[in-house]
Amino acid sequence: MTTPTHAPGILLRLTGPLQSWGENSHYNYRDTAAFPTRSGLIGLLAAALGRPRHHPLDDLTPLSVTVRADRPGKPMRDFQTVGGGRPRHLTVTTAEGGKRKENAATLITDRWYLTDAAFTVALTHHDATPLPPAWAHALAAPRWPLYLGRRSCPPEGPLLLGTSDHALHDLVHLPLALPTTRTRRSLPTQRQPADDPGQNIEFLSDQPLHCLPLPPGHQLSPDAGQIHSHVTDDPRSFHPDHRTYRSRPLYRLHLNLPTRQNGGLGIEQLTALTTYTSPHFHHLEGSTR
Repeated sequence: MTTPTHAPGILLRLTGPLQSWGENSHYNYRDTAAFPTRSGLIGLLAAALGRPRHHPLDDLTPLSVTVRADRPGKPMRDFQTVGGGRPRHLTVTTAEGGKRKENAATLITDRWYLTDAAFTVALTHHDATPLPPAWAHALAAPRWPLYLGRRSCPPEGPLLLGTSDHALHDLVHLPLALPTTRTRRSLPTQRQPADDPGQNIEFLSDQPLHCLPLPPGHQLSPDAGQIHSHVTDDPRSFHPDHRTYRSRPLYRLHLNLPTRQNGGLGIEQLTALTTYTSPHFHHLEGSTR
């Protein structure tokens, strides 16, 4: 299966003070992947549609997720204790339905987050067919609150950028969200200097990236279409009693995007996004327009 060069899809902006995309979380240890997971994004769409956890995921299975890591963010550990200093009947309930003994009532948990991360995401169909219009409308006006991996991580600013007939092309060319020390304001003009190395940006997908539309003059490495690794984040069911996931291939690609593509942060980036999307995107209520 190859990534279609031009595919209609939905473009999302995932940015906020905190994000957490669980990958191998177990019991008292809650980790985060370094990028939005396939399960997290399918769960976000299911929440927007107002689907309960036991709802089948059959129609979401063909969804393809491609992520552009504008700002990877930094990992942050949150150390917590649960159940200590309380009467036994108010402490943590055991798997058998009882209560923990007084000398073992306090549980220690580690929770990991990404701080100051920003990602741009293209949701497309694996065979380049259009996505159901109801999906974009749900993301514009979600049935349930949306969050970036965990309920404690709400998105900052607009999440839905809009829909595009060429989602992967736009994923490459949309304005970047980069730290202020690397914004385009540091350049005297909008023209890219001949010796400008550009911004090294990582792309991650569940499909090969060797067909990704490229900036002019850019050449891909021979291994661009090869599998980088495998991750177990492809959900089969979100049912609380039997959540199941399967492994899927992870494709990675780095592109040096022009410095002039940097849209900055805050209002500056939102303005740059609106300038880019207004002529090309199909806008819905809740987008940046």
